[in-house]
Amino acid sequence: MENVMPSRTTESNHDLADAKIAPALHGRVISDHTVKAFDTDLNDLIRMLAEMGGIAEKAVAQSVNALATRNVGLAKKIVELDNAIDALQREIESKAVATVALRQPVAVDLRSIIATLRVASDLERIGDLAKNIAKRVIALNGNYPTPRTVHGLRHMADMVLWQLHEVLESLALRDDAKAMSVWQGDEEIDAIYTSLFREVLTYVMEDPGSIAFSIHLLFCAKNVERIGDHVTNIAEAVHYMIEGHPFERERPKSDTTTSMHIPGVG
Repeated sequence: MENVMPSRTTESNHDLADAKIAPALHGRVISDHTVKAFDTDLNDLIRMLAEMGGIAEKAVAQSVNALATRNVGLAKKIVELDNAIDALQREIESKAVATVALRQPVAVDLRSIIATLRVASDLERIGDLAKNIAKRVIALNGNYPTPRTVHGLRHMADMVLWQLHEVLESLALRDDAKAMSVWQGDEEIDAIYTSLFREVLTYVMEDPGSIAFSIHLLFCAKNVERIGDHVTNIAEAVHYMIEGHPFERERPKSDTTTSMHIPGVG
């Protein structure tokens, strides 16, 4: 039987096909590897944000508790705790920059990185505001009463802490509906702050000797209200990460203290 040898033309066609397929397969492997590496990096960032958020929650809860119980020792610990929050923010920023440089994300992936940076910034500010409350406890050195107005502040802080927990969960679960619920809840925090503001003014009028502590209390209440604003910022960042655009209407607000009439003033 005559041996049939493959022609040079046939060999060339196979070589040409292999030459076309190999780069495509190589490109797919690189692409899959890049996607997996990015997902790993993003999960690391979310994990660090969760850790940072947990410390921030602890700082807020304990700062208000230190004020209510006149616990100066606890307040000093909260001031030190802020260092851990700052360190995590720096770590997150460094990780995010490295991820952008190495993975070159686009579209939704890039939005995710931007969102983590925004969330880290707001958590850092929450830590600062909790530290400010603790510093006032230290400055007062336990020399103040614990009037009923403090209970109103604790109630507002409980509301803010619940919102903070919910928004961090919305980030971890990519749950836009939960983020939207937190965003809408800022109006209730503002209403509680306005009510507390009125209550403190009434307390001062009933007992003028309480004015020094009441001023500190109002600053602490404003810090808690500002923490609520930062929680709302986080909700907006989560929504942007998921949907790719900001909320379509203005943020609901109910803080009327700037236009409130104060008896004896004006």
